Amino acid sequence: MKFRMATAILALTASVAFAASHSGENPMVGGAAMFADKNIIENAVNSADHTTLVAAVQAAGLVETLQGAGPFTVFAPTNEAFAKLPAGTVETLLKPENKDTLVKVLTCHVVGKAVLAEALNKMIMDDNGKHPVPTLGGCTLQASYEGDMIKLTDENGNVATVTIADVKQSNGVIHVIDTVMLPKG
Repeated sequence: MKFRMATAILALTASVAFAASHSGENPMVGGAAMFADKNIIENAVNSADHTTLVAAVQAAGLVETLQGAGPFTVFAPTNEAFAKLPAGTVETLLKPENKDTLVKVLTCHVVGKAVLAEALNKMIMDDNGKHPVPTLGGCTLQASYEGDMIKLTDENGNVATVTIADVKQSNGVIHVIDTVMLPKG
């Protein structure tokens, strides 16, 4: 009995140690460990808070792109962020005939380089409190600080707060946000 208990404790300790080293000390997102040696898609599919984003990325045909070498910075809206959109918006965007619009919305959350919060903070400070962030979707977000929180403002005036920063990926970084950023229009 003691041997079994010792073996179980040893196995548990080893798995916790492996998970901690494997995660690269990333924050948990949506109740799941995020592993720095996995790509954006491999991690995102495990987050209970990002099921809508994952469905949208699949519907837009962007899975392969976001599994690519990158580097990318993804400002990842949560399910709650998508739920703040007007009723029916997500369902409409997920229809095959609206794929181009969906791609535009999603790529307005992606930057073609990896930018950690500390670097973004320095850019904001160097630009007197507001830094333009051009996205792969052709949108320009404005990054600023409010207290110790990074804020992003889209071209329509929608404001998102980065709720979890610096979730490192093998092909970039994810910053979790609480509002969907939309292209001008």
